[in-house]
Amino acid sequence: MNRKEFLNTGFVALTAVAVAPLWYACKNDDVDPVGDDDDDDNDNDGTGTGTGTGTGTCYKYTSVTEGPFPTKNPQNFVMSDITSDRSGTKLTVTITIKDYSNSCATVQGAIVDIWHCDADGNYSQYGGTTMQSKNYTAVNFLRGRQTTGSDGTVTFTSIYPGWYMGRTTHIHVHVYSASGTSLLVAQIAFPESVSSTVYAQGAYASHGQKDTSNTSDNVFSARYSSGTILDISLATVSGSVANGYTLAHALAY
Repeated sequence: MNRKEFLNTGFVALTAVAVAPLWYACKNDDVDPVGDDDDDDNDNDGTGTGTGTGTGTCYKYTSVTEGPFPTKNPQNFVMSDITSDRSGTKLTVTITIKDYSNSCATVQGAIVDIWHCDADGNYSQYGGTTMQSKNYTAVNFLRGRQTTGSDGTVTFTSIYPGWYMGRTTHIHVHVYSASGTSLLVAQIAFPESVSSTVYAQGAYASHGQKDTSNTSDNVFSARYSSGTILDISLATVSGSVANGYTLAHALAY
């Protein structure tokens, strides 16, 4: 099975069991962000500590697939700079973790893993198969773990992700409680215009522009009650090729 086949079959399964309750979006002008939620399928016994007063508004995510290339033994990769030897445009990633059931308060002590592909669309820890022909089983680039501070954030230094057939630009995130309970598996999307600019230069140019848009991506084009998953997974990205980019995004479980 190749990556495109995995994505197609995986999305069919995801659609069958999870699209209806997949992710919830709520704003204080249409739904109470901390109202009743008896049908929540992302219950957990996490021990993270809510901090701050909460914004009163946040989006609630319910887990999506980790994809075909999740990090093996993520506890071994506690680091903030995950670039390793990979070439590409610098990207600083800041992710804020929030507790939807606690007035969207930020969460201290949550464990956050991220991983993504390199400029050529390849993942470390995998390869030599029809899923990914390039063999990177012996290396661990672009994978890392951090724990949220009192402001509920983690920050990673990386490169702008590349792309591979059938998927748009994205970063994978897995959030755990301080005790190791899985709270959320999410994917973060990037603005199309920024990706187009990055992919026209440097280490990305030989790979060219991506073949899948955000709106046609199997994960991000799925729907929840009020719109597409893309509506609540698109990050804020600013900066330039010359100076690097910064990504900011909040995830609420």
